[in-house]
Amino acid sequence: MDSRTSFEDFYSIESAFSSSSRRSNFSVQSKASGGNSIREVNFGDLGTKPVRYGSHGADSETYSISMSQKEINDEDARLVHINDPVQTNERFEFSGNSIRTGKYSILTFLPRNLFEQFHRVAYIYFLLIAVLNQLPQLAVFGRGASILPLAFVLLVTAVKDAYEDYRRHRSDRIENNRLASVLVDDQFQEKKWKNIQVGEIIKIYANETIPCDMVLLSTSDPTGVAYVQTINLDGESNLKTRYAKQETLAKIPENDKVIGLIKCEKPNRNIYGFQANMEVDGKQLSLGPSNIILRGCELKNTAWAVGVAVYAGRETKAMLNSSGAPSKRSRLETHMNLEIIFLSLFLIALCTVVSICAAVWLRRHRKELDYLPFYRRKEFSDGEEENYNYYGWGLEICFTFLMSVIVFQIMIPISLYISMELVRVGQAYFMIRDTQMYDESSNSRFQCRALNINEDLGQIKYVFSDKTGTLTENKMEFQCASIWGVDYSGGNAISLDQNDGYFVKVDGKVLRSKMKVKTDPELLQFARNRKETQEGSHVYDFFLALAACNTIVPLIVDTPDPTVKLIDYQGESPDEQALVYAAASYGFMLIERTSGHIVIDIQGERQRFNVFGLHEFDSDRKRMSVILGFPDRSVKVFVKGADTSIFSVIDRSMDMKVIRTTEAHLHSYSSLGLRTLVVGMRELSTSEFKQWHSTFEAASTALMGRASLLRKVANNIENNLHILGASGIEDKLQQGVPEAIESLRTAGIKVWVLTGDKQETAISIGYSSKLLTSKMTQIIINSKSMESCRKSLEDAIIMSTTTSAISGTTNNTGGTSGAGSTPIALIMDGTSLVYILDSELEERLFQLSCNCSVVLCCRVAPLQKAGIVSLVKKRTADMTLAIGDGANDVSMIQMADVGVGISGQEGRQAVMASDFAMGQFRFLVPLLLVHGHWNYQRMGYMILYNFYRNAVFVLVLF
Repeated sequence: MDSRTSFEDFYSIESAFSSSSRRSNFSVQSKASGGNSIREVNFGDLGTKPVRYGSHGADSETYSISMSQKEINDEDARLVHINDPVQTNERFEFSGNSIRTGKYSILTFLPRNLFEQFHRVAYIYFLLIAVLNQLPQLAVFGRGASILPLAFVLLVTAVKDAYEDYRRHRSDRIENNRLASVLVDDQFQEKKWKNIQVGEIIKIYANETIPCDMVLLSTSDPTGVAYVQTINLDGESNLKTRYAKQETLAKIPENDKVIGLIKCEKPNRNIYGFQANMEVDGKQLSLGPSNIILRGCELKNTAWAVGVAVYAGRETKAMLNSSGAPSKRSRLETHMNLEIIFLSLFLIALCTVVSICAAVWLRRHRKELDYLPFYRRKEFSDGEEENYNYYGWGLEICFTFLMSVIVFQIMIPISLYISMELVRVGQAYFMIRDTQMYDESSNSRFQCRALNINEDLGQIKYVFSDKTGTLTENKMEFQCASIWGVDYSGGNAISLDQNDGYFVKVDGKVLRSKMKVKTDPELLQFARNRKETQEGSHVYDFFLALAACNTIVPLIVDTPDPTVKLIDYQGESPDEQALVYAAASYGFMLIERTSGHIVIDIQGERQRFNVFGLHEFDSDRKRMSVILGFPDRSVKVFVKGADTSIFSVIDRSMDMKVIRTTEAHLHSYSSLGLRTLVVGMRELSTSEFKQWHSTFEAASTALMGRASLLRKVANNIENNLHILGASGIEDKLQQGVPEAIESLRTAGIKVWVLTGDKQETAISIGYSSKLLTSKMTQIIINSKSMESCRKSLEDAIIMSTTTSAISGTTNNTGGTSGAGSTPIALIMDGTSLVYILDSELEERLFQLSCNCSVVLCCRVAPLQKAGIVSLVKKRTADMTLAIGDGANDVSMIQMADVGVGISGQEGRQAVMASDFAMGQFRFLVPLLLVHGHWNYQRMGYMILYNFYRNAVFVLVLF
């Protein structure tokens, strides 16, 4: 075939491809969406109306696109001269690499700490009382005694804050004094982190932490690949791949002096985006997120890596993002401030009554004041008559009022604040030590990360929950596949033991897949037949696509048996891991991945495929693709993604029967609660490949509009595909989820589920988790325009009101009990939310949701989750709780009154942003219904006791 032989020229120059040209910058969006390649969806293509809570998957996407739309000029960029820190810092003195996370210094501690403490209204009240008591005319108690209670409270809090800040300073000192290898006088020397400057070349060795944000120049891998672990940055434990440019890869800084200029964007908080250009040896190269390694990451599975510092110290992306969880105040404490104001008014009324009575008494006894015992106005001790301790009728009344304030000051108890803190510490201890909230699978206890909102747990009315990883385990397992219209649903699937299944031999050692997958015997037989039959050919292409079209990194793991090693597939998406493990179990084992090629063992035959390009998943296209060069010199593009995305680019002029059958199988898989992906491919002709290659290279090195150009290139190549099949992956429910949801609903708590999954899958999980029941009336809103949304909401409001009225009439006539009323479930997609959020339709959605027992939102983006929580918070005084496990849940967790993070498979981003953290969703029941109830009741009783006790004292004095 001519098209195959015509690719030889491209294979001959394959080694000259730059590493960035093989990989598009769409990884920015996929990582920002939580690391799940099919989880989040972008609705930006449905309209140009700006939505504050985002139709995009993440803020970083929007940021990176906007940055790529303009050329980086000298005014908007920082210029970094490689290996020349003096010239780099000549024009602008960039930040040093020393960091400081402490809040105070020796000089600022006292004024700043006091300023923060006096944010409590009661402290200002006690300060005024102490000041009044210092005046001789008003001194009721000793001057020192009056200031002691407030001073003690302020001192205890200051000591606690000082100790916490001391620990931060100590941690900073340890971090700043760590050592790194820096190129000085053409040789690498150890240098403290705090002394590293922008522009210096740094060498990092395996398992070392990156001291600053660096652009990779070279690595120990011949192809320029470096593997980093970002667990300290974003909580993800899976390895990420970063690349050095081919133009700098061969340069050894000790021997070859590296001279160049990097023009990069100014420091910003976007850890998933980077925009820069580099001039080396007269060539101008583009740099993206795959070419930078950030401070806090660790170098893994790479002997060494060399890079140039571009951001240091407080200007690194890690430090710019170190803001921590937002400060939240207890609703009870906020209410208590209001009560203190009322008590202050009551205190003023008491003092006013006392002063009026004093005025009346003084007026009645004005003629006796000179000689009246205990109030003698005249002094005769010196032989001459004079007045003393009397300042006139008006001032005496004023002094009486102020002295009454001092005497009655205990109406507002200062000890209450100390008591509240002690009680909260005890409540936290009870929650942490509760064995019912201990997760054996992860060996993790409950974490109380915010002591000041313990009592709010007992007042929750709305629970907003993620689905994947929160209600489900997020441990994906390949269950079934539809290949060329044939359903292999695994009815006769067999489970393989550790010593069974597919394996390969490498250097005399057995190499097995770390995770075993149940295999279908019929499908396994077709996979072994390879291309001998038509079915085998389709199966071959399907599993080759699963093994190749991903960003998985294979790692070799030792076992107790020295003759056996395991392959551990590391990736940013649990879905991708499940698919690659499935391909390995069917004899398509991914052995090696570099920036330029992959090696797959196919039924015992090791084959190398050249990777000409990789368009990673992004939330606009909702699919990813890889352009592979085969050993026979042919070139094919493999694409996988969401069903709606793939079917829109399928060539429907052929195999319509296969397409319709696959769609039916997809619907069947979704009904079972399985996560689905569709796979397609096509072979590229010489002209198509040449055109794609030239446009891909141009887009990858573009100085402006790079992201949009790469997306356009991907859309051009991902069309007229032949469908290969679809896969079904199971994400099982966590233990006790149905019972937990039922208990929460019985307690009157409304449960809303916000997920990025497709509607059929979410509904199926809803039924299995008892969120949805067969008795519920379902209202489904899937609208594509503002007017359609408005009409759907109006019809739904009428329907829900009618249903509620009918149920109420039935209950009133004695036909059924209140529990027998017809519950309503609202199901809507993210497309509709694009038009609803931040518009006049928000009020109608809230009105509709008030009539519903359950709300299920599908295909929603992370910022839309926060928008839904905000919608409820703004329109009701009820308290909200958000629970999630991934980075895409952080905005929702921080928006809610109480945020709960689950230690899941997607890292610890949600935990780090939460107020409380635990291992399983079912722990919400004891947390809210047991601890929350007792926390609120005990704190409420204690506050009331203090108020009433002090009120009795004051009224006795009065």
